[in-house]
Amino acid sequence: MHIHILGIGGTFMGGLAALAREAGHRVTGCDAGVYPPMSDQLRASGIDLIEGYGADQLALRPDLYVVGNVVSRARLADGSPKFPLMEAILDAGARYTSGPQWLGEHMLHGRHVLAVAGTHGKTTTTAMLAWILAHAGREPGFLVGGVPHDFGVSARLGRLPTPDERTPFVIEADEYDTAFFDKRSKFVHYRPRTAVLNNLEFDHADIFDDLAAIERQFHHLLRTVPASGRVIANGLEESLTRVLHQGCWSELRTFGATDSDYTAEGEPQDFTVLRRGQPVARVRWSLAGVHNQLNALAAIAAAEHVGVDPAQAAEALAAFQGVRRRLEVRGRVALPGGEVTVYDDFAHHPTAIRTTIDGLRRRLQREGRAHERILAIFEPRSNTMKLGTMKAQLPWALEGAERAFCHAGGLDWDAAAALAPLGERAKVAPDIDTLVTQVLATVQPGDHLLCMSNGSFGGVHERLLAALRVRAGAQ
Repeated sequence: MHIHILGIGGTFMGGLAALAREAGHRVTGCDAGVYPPMSDQLRASGIDLIEGYGADQLALRPDLYVVGNVVSRARLADGSPKFPLMEAILDAGARYTSGPQWLGEHMLHGRHVLAVAGTHGKTTTTAMLAWILAHAGREPGFLVGGVPHDFGVSARLGRLPTPDERTPFVIEADEYDTAFFDKRSKFVHYRPRTAVLNNLEFDHADIFDDLAAIERQFHHLLRTVPASGRVIANGLEESLTRVLHQGCWSELRTFGATDSDYTAEGEPQDFTVLRRGQPVARVRWSLAGVHNQLNALAAIAAAEHVGVDPAQAAEALAAFQGVRRRLEVRGRVALPGGEVTVYDDFAHHPTAIRTTIDGLRRRLQREGRAHERILAIFEPRSNTMKLGTMKAQLPWALEGAERAFCHAGGLDWDAAAALAPLGERAKVAPDIDTLVTQVLATVQPGDHLLCMSNGSFGGVHERLLAALRVRAGAQ
């Protein structure tokens, strides 16, 4: 089958493309402004990528168009369609479907699907779970919304199912809507037998009116889990308690709270895993932060549902290297008096920003470098943040950093006013050039420059590193 993917550069659709190619399909696709790591993965897979959404792509005559949720019926200021190819597909009566539906029907049928849902930590927990199963020799398929260092790719088919065995497939289960013609959450298409509910906060203000609307979608996910399945829920989250009270027809296991089935005893980098109060494993690893400790508990509970012992899971986590763009070190520059480190992180929701800063702070404390400064450099780029829905939470999110720098280009709300509670610790820039200038005027030897965005951030990481190298050479 020849499939042509609209929006192929997104982490989900790019992973889907890789799976389709591995399964033997001919895959082409289009997008606008594709950037790493997905652009690198597509090139490595030998997938033809067309820039833009021109209607002339109808001449490719694929068997099916697979449409990502970046595509819409929007019009530009002059009245022309933003996505001419989609209009041509509709006019021609050509066959099309959404990415999640195609995946559910063509890749997940017959598999034991382990789906990881939640506002935060989906990508990391999905990667952890896939790594645990791979370490245990289970040859899982997976689709992660990022590129795990341990695999080097975001998606893999794994061992295919047989009439006698549902082989495992681990998938990041996103609550964002499926497509412009299917406003259900993506995860309702996946039909998991193991469902992880990591946490749940308000997000995606562009498509959800309130937290209750998202809770309803999570409950729709629970309705698809069979009675023989397992639901694994964060016991610390009141929102998830409300979801479960709407109905749960599967085996329920909880983690995180003192009365949960799976709890942790010890610091996030070295802790004992307790199952109903009894020690079953010990995790010693390189990841930082309480959020990753909770992610590990969820992954261990999910892996146990497919027969992997917690001790074996902990052994796998000891070697887990994490995911690109999750506190990823992009470079270090030695200056007289100390080294400056530049990080890249996907954090964009206020809670994610706060936990990322906390994770880095804990790492520095563990290494005896608690005195070193964290400079938080971020852009409110997600649809929710662009709307200003959570601007009041930003001072709380950033209070753990010594300095905060906000790229405010394209915002319709006053970032300086929102960050005013931080006083002189916060600066706002209208463009990347100004942002880089502000950071360079502040940076000191030993600083940690934590860049946070769910986009390419205008290449700010390399621009900072290049400028720091020039400064190092001049001294």
